[in-house]
Amino acid sequence: MSEKKRIAAIKGTKDILPKEARKWQRVEATAKRIFELYGYREIRAPIFEATELFEKGTGETSDIVIKEMYTFKDKAGRSLTLRPEYTPSIVRSIIEHRLYLQPDPLRFYFIGPMFRYDKPQKGRYRQFHQMDIEVFGEEAPAVDAEIVEMADYLLKTLKVTETEILVNSVGCQGCRPLYLKELREAAEKKRALLCPDCQRKITANPLRIFDCKVETCREAARGFPKITDFLCAECEANFDSFKAHLDSFQISYIVEPRLVRGIDYYTRITFEIISAKLGAQDAILGGGRYDDMMKVFGGPDICGTGFAVGMERLVSLAPFTREAEDFLYLAFLGDEAQEKGMALARFLRQNDLECLIEYKERSLRNQISRANKLGARWVLIVGEEEIKSGKYQLKNMATGNQVEVGKEDIIKVIRESA
Repeated sequence: MSEKKRIAAIKGTKDILPKEARKWQRVEATAKRIFELYGYREIRAPIFEATELFEKGTGETSDIVIKEMYTFKDKAGRSLTLRPEYTPSIVRSIIEHRLYLQPDPLRFYFIGPMFRYDKPQKGRYRQFHQMDIEVFGEEAPAVDAEIVEMADYLLKTLKVTETEILVNSVGCQGCRPLYLKELREAAEKKRALLCPDCQRKITANPLRIFDCKVETCREAARGFPKITDFLCAECEANFDSFKAHLDSFQISYIVEPRLVRGIDYYTRITFEIISAKLGAQDAILGGGRYDDMMKVFGGPDICGTGFAVGMERLVSLAPFTREAEDFLYLAFLGDEAQEKGMALARFLRQNDLECLIEYKERSLRNQISRANKLGARWVLIVGEEEIKSGKYQLKNMATGNQVEVGKEDIIKVIRESA
């Protein structure tokens, strides 16, 4: 009889197993703490939305909408899409719940999965995860600079090194049309050097050519006009103010005129933070301003700005030393010791100490070996003698030191050694 066929994870997805999940939890906890320090509050939106939300918000000419969305019809015949990005959902939520009428700042953060049918590669999956921050109703370029400073602070806190900050302005609805005209003409002259996809983009949206990773396209794009040479006086002043604020934060940056981001809704300031450690797909996070987006959805004339962080890439870059886990392994000998151990484990957990007790028959030696293999920092030994005396053996697995402690002293000894 043939072996049953095993069902594997779908291509472009991956399991985040417990040890790796610990890294994710640390990164997420650090990010949440920092975002909250800057006045952001968590928001959670549905994992799927009406397809038109992303067609309207992300842009019909973007690669996301044209090639990458997971779209399906439900039993009622409605076209739904698994979210490929988060900003349109936030805009929809603000309008639907009239959050702009409340006194709270429109500063939000979100952490969760996104879905794009893209070619899987290192650091890029079809189900991937992002951290997003969004600010609405704050027009001053100072807030854009503060967002970049917050992103830089997050990376430094996570000890992510060898990064560069790239900044640009993609202009506004007033100055960009002239630039797009010049860009189309320049791209048309280089058509033979462009890949078929970029040849299509000449008409659809020539800015997207700058996103292409094909080397011949990148080489051709280096000779295209720079958008920074076409900015109107207002956009130029906005960009200069943004850079001045970064200077006051003493944050180093590089002006990159080809930085346009991959989504249609960006206006004026855009930025990315890249890492040389990531190879060709080098962006850790990116964002910018989208001042017209709320109006597109029929909402009030409220400007917006923000960024998104690729969690898979960020976690891969954040160093974590493989130290002993900060938990206690409770070793017991015999049925009576197990009952006592269960009560002790409950006491320790209720005092915020992680405690693991496994209900398998093992010798004391094997239990200590097991604790060492799991990376426990402490072992508490409960046996017949310990039950009689009310004193337990507490072993520090890092030093090998073992002390006798009463129930109330277990927490004290552990916390004093931290």
